[in-house]
Amino acid sequence: MSRSLAAAAVIASALIVGQGARLTLAAAGGIDVPTYHNDVARTGQNLNETVLTPANVSMATFGRVGFFSVDGRVDAQPLFLSSVVISGQGTHNVLYVATEHDSVYAFDGDTGMVLWRVSLLGVGETPSDNRGCSQVTPEIGITSTPVIDRTRGPSGAIYVVAMSKDASGRYLQRLHALDVTTGAELFGGAKSVQASFPGTGAGSVGGMVTFDPKRYKERAALLLINGSIVTSWASHCDIDPYTGWIIAHDASTLAQTGVLNITPNGSEGAFWMAGGGPAADTAGNFYLLAGNGTFETTLDASGFPSRRDFGNAFLKVSTGASLTVADYFATFDTTQQSSVDADLGSGAAVVLPDLIDGSGRVRHLTVGGGKDKHIYVADRDSMGKWNAASNQIYQDVVGALSGGMYSTPAYFNNTVYIGSVGDAIKAFSVVSARLSSSAASRTTGVFGYPGATPSISANGATNAILWAVENTNPAVLHALDARDLSREFFNSNQAPAGRDAFGAGNKFITPTIVNGHVYVGTPNGVAVFGLLGLPDLSAPLNLRVVR
Repeated sequence: MSRSLAAAAVIASALIVGQGARLTLAAAGGIDVPTYHNDVARTGQNLNETVLTPANVSMATFGRVGFFSVDGRVDAQPLFLSSVVISGQGTHNVLYVATEHDSVYAFDGDTGMVLWRVSLLGVGETPSDNRGCSQVTPEIGITSTPVIDRTRGPSGAIYVVAMSKDASGRYLQRLHALDVTTGAELFGGAKSVQASFPGTGAGSVGGMVTFDPKRYKERAALLLINGSIVTSWASHCDIDPYTGWIIAHDASTLAQTGVLNITPNGSEGAFWMAGGGPAADTAGNFYLLAGNGTFETTLDASGFPSRRDFGNAFLKVSTGASLTVADYFATFDTTQQSSVDADLGSGAAVVLPDLIDGSGRVRHLTVGGGKDKHIYVADRDSMGKWNAASNQIYQDVVGALSGGMYSTPAYFNNTVYIGSVGDAIKAFSVVSARLSSSAASRTTGVFGYPGATPSISANGATNAILWAVENTNPAVLHALDARDLSREFFNSNQAPAGRDAFGAGNKFITPTIVNGHVYVGTPNGVAVFGLLGLPDLSAPLNLRVVR
């Protein structure tokens, strides 16, 4: 444990709050948040939070304790590793922050010290311009949430996709693997993302569609599964021509291991999912929702689109010998929904743990939704495919949401939490492997565009707090009782004189809750919330810059 962390631990253990509870920081070698929404199932739950409780998360004892300034927008969720040994600097709990200016920072998450910073721009390069699209602006660098593997390389690797533009005006997409202790490039350096796939779809030449880096951005979070880094690609404001790409790379070499295009003979069908990531099960499959695009309603003998175009569908992708659509669900009106941009791809999926239904059967379920205000619960063993008359899916919850889903659900203790647009965050009970048809509890306030992606902190099944960021100016961090969402413990607008204000919101930001702190990305840094009375966490000047 570093000297600064030890000092903070002493202060924390001496602080008496609430009902006389004694607080301690998580022990060295504790909890990591190495991927979007905490785990590959994308549940958003940290069940090992021993510092923050309903007793001490209040305006009197909790608030903004620091701000880590960076050089661009923070659209990716900050990630966290505990007890990282940094050569010459001791052991630190490290917060990793990626920016749209193509930088990655490693902060001491307990003190704000900048341990290293790396620029992923090559000589003469700049971040990409916004490509005539206001979705990510004014520059596009690192948009998607990276992923960390502590077992790769000599000390662990953080994988990052960065977009840039060179002096000749050429656009580049590169996958980087950085040493978590130094920021140095691993495995021989970054790999340019390149791909082709058989098809006659948009932009094809000679029976092949080719990935054009200028036409895409990596919005959806990265996924690490079966030793591969999975990327899934979004368009810029639906500017044609584009198609739906999933590209995988070996986590040890960065060599390409798989390519799948889900609209190879059509158009569109890209992946953005409001920044959420593909959600994985334990069998090596992952689940994601495609945006508006071509879907053939003429099916083959297996019930798949005759030309393998899966636009606007809820997909199960297998990572066996190759990336393959193993199963899917599409709404009965999928082509109509695509024609009016009412796609499923605005939301992301969460994979639920194994559940027992009313007949005693084990169910393997995933939950997702998009712009049509439905909550779709799919059986991962039989997703339902397409039927012209009705939605053939395990469960279709209609009328429970007031707005579309531009977010990722969370799961905790037999409850699914959803924050749709212009709606309260709502909790849906899971009983006998089915969601309740209406919310079991809801927040008293509503969340404007794009709604919110909730996250949960708890100590096992106790002290559960739901955290969500309201995309306003100033943005608002909310802490709510996960068992009764009408009960709010804290929000960052409560304290007088703007004590906890942290600037304007980011539309798809997801908070990271770990080790007694809540980290929230903003347009120019990361706001840090924690127990008051501990040392101020203000990021000092960079100690080391790697290029």
